[in-house]
Amino acid sequence: MQDSRHNARILALQQLFEVNFHKQNLGEMDENSQLFSINKILEADELKDYDKSLFRQIVEAMPINEIQIDEIIEILAPDWPIEKIALMDLQILRIAILEGFILNITPEKVAIDEAIELTKEFSNDQSRKFISGVLGNLIENKSKYIK
Repeated sequence: MQDSRHNARILALQQLFEVNFHKQNLGEMDENSQLFSINKILEADELKDYDKSLFRQIVEAMPINEIQIDEIIEILAPDWPIEKIALMDLQILRIAILEGFILNITPEKVAIDEAIELTKEFSNDQSRKFISGVLGNLIENKSKYIK
């Protein structure tokens, strides 16, 4: 059986990746393009069982919290400027930090485990180790980085 919350994260990851890929290469996406993109992902994707509330919370909260999240990532991974982190890996990190540490809508350890699972599905072993290290450092030193 598919996990509807995991599926929501996959869809959010796809949406956020597309928006940020577009931003890096073509400039800002307008709101109509973003809505069209979300609808296309939802129509085309085989993940019919997903937690709509979680998907919406992640996608809507990310633009508001992205700067704060990126500042946290820059502190946790000082040798890796944001622009040097693979876009997919960056989105996975952002989702985990948003969900588990900023919005507190998922237990921290679950958010980290989900990030590792997403990395296994959408990235590689080296990225998995990087993401695991960054999030492990965050959980150990949370009071320094999260207000």
